[in-house]
Amino acid sequence: MATVLSVSGSPSASSRTNRLLRHLDQRLAAQGHQVIPLDVRTIPAEALLGADFAHPAIVEATELFARADGVVVGTPVYKASYSGVLKALLDLLPQYALTGKTVLPLATGGSTAHVLAIDYALRPVLNSMGAAHIVQGWFTLDKDITVHEDGTVSVATTTRDALAQVVDQFSTALGRTPVLAAAS
Repeated sequence: MATVLSVSGSPSASSRTNRLLRHLDQRLAAQGHQVIPLDVRTIPAEALLGADFAHPAIVEATELFARADGVVVGTPVYKASYSGVLKALLDLLPQYALTGKTVLPLATGGSTAHVLAIDYALRPVLNSMGAAHIVQGWFTLDKDITVHEDGTVSVATTTRDALAQVVDQFSTALGRTPVLAAAS
């Protein structure tokens, strides 16, 4: 069983990015992975913005990255880049915090104009941190993610199928045989 750290770089608790990640966490867990969610927004702002490497929340986040075999990084796209809160955390991690890890980059946004943010903004940073393998990422339009009143999430059919394939490729890269059923 691989340990997967699922990092939400959204500053909002109710964001579609965060909801989508937690939805995909269920698929990874069903495939036998131990999934540990990390919502960057829960790390105290004074620790992130003050670059307090010794703050217990930063130390804990660093340890979570060290323990993980794989990392899913999800972010909303703002002005053609990943979120500032995610940037603040990545800046506080050791230079090679992703060494030997398989990474799945995911992004959400309101327009397909931001689809290249994964390849031109996020992927270079993940690569510079030593990721062993960055699998194909995926950009999901906000309109394709529906959050229901009971908190459950559904994803538009074409997006759901593509996300299932991307998550399964990530799972395979971690050394597990993925479940072939589509994500709901």
